[in-house]
Amino acid sequence: MKRHIILVLMLLAVALLPAACSTPKTAPEGEQANLDQTKPSHDKPDAGQQPAAIAGAVEKTTNGLATIAEISVEGDAAPQSTNAAPVEPRNEEHKMEVEQREKLPQEAGLADADRRSVATPLVKRTMPLAAPTGIAPTLLPDIRYPSESVDRENYAHFAENPVLRVAEQPVSTFSIDVDTGSYTNTRRILREGRLPARDVVRVEEFINYFNYDYPAPDNRSAPFNVITEAGPSPWNSGTYLLHIGIKGYEAPTATLPPANLVFLIDVSGSMLSADKLPLLKKSLQLLTQKLRAQDKIAIVVYAGASGVVLEPTAGSEKAVILSALESLTAGGSTNGAAGIRLAYLKAQQAFIPDGINRVILATDGDFNVGTISFEALKNLVEEQRKSGIFLTTLGFGAGNYNDQLMEQLADAGNGNYAYIDTLMEAQKVLVNEMDSTLNTIAKDVKIQIEFNPAVVAEYRLIGYENRALRREDFNNDKVDAGEIGAGHTVTAIYEISLTGKAGQLMDPLRYQATEAVSDATTSAANELAFLRLRYKKPDSGVSTLIETPVLKNQIVTAIGKTSERYQFAASVAGFGQLLRGGRFTQNYSYADVVTMAVKAKGVDRYGYRGEFVQLVELASTLSGSAKAVAGEQAVN
Repeated sequence: MKRHIILVLMLLAVALLPAACSTPKTAPEGEQANLDQTKPSHDKPDAGQQPAAIAGAVEKTTNGLATIAEISVEGDAAPQSTNAAPVEPRNEEHKMEVEQREKLPQEAGLADADRRSVATPLVKRTMPLAAPTGIAPTLLPDIRYPSESVDRENYAHFAENPVLRVAEQPVSTFSIDVDTGSYTNTRRILREGRLPARDVVRVEEFINYFNYDYPAPDNRSAPFNVITEAGPSPWNSGTYLLHIGIKGYEAPTATLPPANLVFLIDVSGSMLSADKLPLLKKSLQLLTQKLRAQDKIAIVVYAGASGVVLEPTAGSEKAVILSALESLTAGGSTNGAAGIRLAYLKAQQAFIPDGINRVILATDGDFNVGTISFEALKNLVEEQRKSGIFLTTLGFGAGNYNDQLMEQLADAGNGNYAYIDTLMEAQKVLVNEMDSTLNTIAKDVKIQIEFNPAVVAEYRLIGYENRALRREDFNNDKVDAGEIGAGHTVTAIYEISLTGKAGQLMDPLRYQATEAVSDATTSAANELAFLRLRYKKPDSGVSTLIETPVLKNQIVTAIGKTSERYQFAASVAGFGQLLRGGRFTQNYSYADVVTMAVKAKGVDRYGYRGEFVQLVELASTLSGSAKAVAGEQAVN
């Protein structure tokens, strides 16, 4: 750049030398004013202007000497300061240029600070120096600036569960999951006007976001009920869906054990935006309003270092707790591991035997100093859970959000994971569902189902890909699994094809023994499958086994005769699969999802199901736009 400027000045000196040697003439007053306007300004640019790139354009004159034609000044899409004096156009061409520059910010409809993110061609301005009349101004090629910020969000990759042949692998084993973060995070992305990446979508978290009104057990001696239902698949006329529902015991709020909670809050520089620390503080303030005198709250924060903002304080001291939350500000790097260690120390200090002891980690998950290894952080939380202190993770924000870490830390810490995109979601998780979020009634809950090859030919578990367990893990109490809170609803869905019926995707093996088992030779001929569940009480290390058969005569042959909860859960499962590419959903469409969901919406006290329908319609529109753009690119 300096080299270019020096060259410009040298050429200018050569061009003006003859004029300096001749007798100066006094120009008329009007002509002198015009000449003054052509002189380059050496004043500093207005505050609203961006740094400029200067290039000289050299033209040959009639006498063979190089003369400066112009200096072209390029700026980005940011307009000049609104306080600058209006520009008087020098000629018709300059007038059109000024009008275009003034019109740009109005068309963008954005504030000056946001103007950089608009994908518009570079605005060009020319500032001619005393150039001979008739030389056309020269403009550099258009430059297009990036239209979106860097996306550093982190999601674990996984492949969808495959279709399995019952004769080859009759047993399916997995851990239950009550997380909902994938659904609300996807909701945030759709509302931003884009479809989520496939790894954002975990179908089981979509399904388990909703309550399906399963009947709850009468007392805590049985911590949950198990409900099964089978009916036709809405996306494949040859297959059926087997729903397995679990409903946790609903403990009255008055009987909720005293709670020892530690708010572990990320106050690093990455938490500055409105959807992070400000929303986080408002969310925890909602929970604070529900605390009782017997509850205790401590607040630990971490950035480059960690510290205690509030020692364990009685829940009745709401003003003290709310004031401590309100005082938090963001800045610095993120040493999450140090904060986790300190939070567990505070939880141990105020430990309540037979009570609720839990750390609530609220962050965007962007740990960048200290222990940042994913596996090391998981191991840290796994060690801490042995103390009887569980971990809940609440995710906030966008752009650098670490979904993988948040979900896996909650799993390792015997807790649950939720993503908070709005204050209404905070109300749902921390107020309406406070009991199920905080009060664990069963831990290490595992499901194992053995399909009868005489009845079922193939099966596929929808979702739960990162919850899969080995067959031998089911009876091993050392293997960790999911937790159920008071009143929690958990649903798992298998897609199955029946022996001798349509809908199978694989051919039977040629050289194996016959896969079918004669009805006359088995006492379990009427069984579709055999279901086993294992769980531990929150304070126990030994599991309890529940077994129940799933009978063939439970299959409903018409989808219109299935229950309302069956149909709505199926529509949610279909939506999640479509967002992941719809590998197994045949010709099923977003419109089909909407039709079934509207029909099965039922009582919708908080509007969650109505909102779901709106999200499906939004995804349908965005999907159509994406296809249109792809088609247009293919044509070009």
